[in-house]
Amino acid sequence: MLLPTEAVDILRRNNVHEYGNPTGRPIVFAHGFGCSQEMWRRVVPHFESDFHVIVFDHVGAGDSDLSAYDRTKYDSLHGYADDLLEILDALELENVVFVGHSVSAMIGVLAANRSPERFGRLVLVGPSPRYIDDDGYVGGFTRSDIDGLLDALDGNYLGWSETMAPVIAGNPDRPEVGAELTASFCRTDPTIAGHFARVTFLSDNRADLPEVKVPAVVLQCSDDAIAPDPVGWYVHQQIPGSLFIHLDATGHCPNLSGPDELADAIRTSLG
Repeated sequence: MLLPTEAVDILRRNNVHEYGNPTGRPIVFAHGFGCSQEMWRRVVPHFESDFHVIVFDHVGAGDSDLSAYDRTKYDSLHGYADDLLEILDALELENVVFVGHSVSAMIGVLAANRSPERFGRLVLVGPSPRYIDDDGYVGGFTRSDIDGLLDALDGNYLGWSETMAPVIAGNPDRPEVGAELTASFCRTDPTIAGHFARVTFLSDNRADLPEVKVPAVVLQCSDDAIAPDPVGWYVHQQIPGSLFIHLDATGHCPNLSGPDELADAIRTSLG
């Protein structure tokens, strides 16, 4: 058991906030690359009446403690999985519904594989275990695509954000969706964002999927440029007994483009 001071430090470091019914089932929302817990503000209200809602910022994002960012620790997604498990320990949570968007989906998989007793359900929103194509596997990008993306990010992060965020968000007929994601990207420290991007886009967590013992659901967006349909189907097929739900919401960020549909799908997945 953590000491009270240790728990307080963990919650402060990750900017943890709690909402809703403190006696309800815990549901934890984890954001994706370049984002913060603000990305969930249109989804959280759907769960406040009967769930104990927890949101947080990955170290290096949002209002987390930037001084706690350690390049060695966060040189793989396991560092973020460590943080997630520490948050669950600090709040003494069990039977958790974990909702992970984008890269946080794989962070949740890693955490659940290490401590399955903490989790009751994994909800994986736009997951990708590997972004780069491989023999017999479609990730959506070639290695040269990713190298070019990372080089452009390193060269001019703000310019890259203004160009890429609308592509990632999709919904060209709704420019406010891309504008919100752009603003989130631009609030992120460029050095940390560059490192996190390399860790994210060069990761390969395919071997972790068959090891998942926690009930899981894959929520796949339409017209997702970052995690296209074949990736979502792959994740579903590799996680034993998982459920697959295809959303009408378009782009990679349904928490922005279709928050009501996303909330309904999460509830549906819980039975």
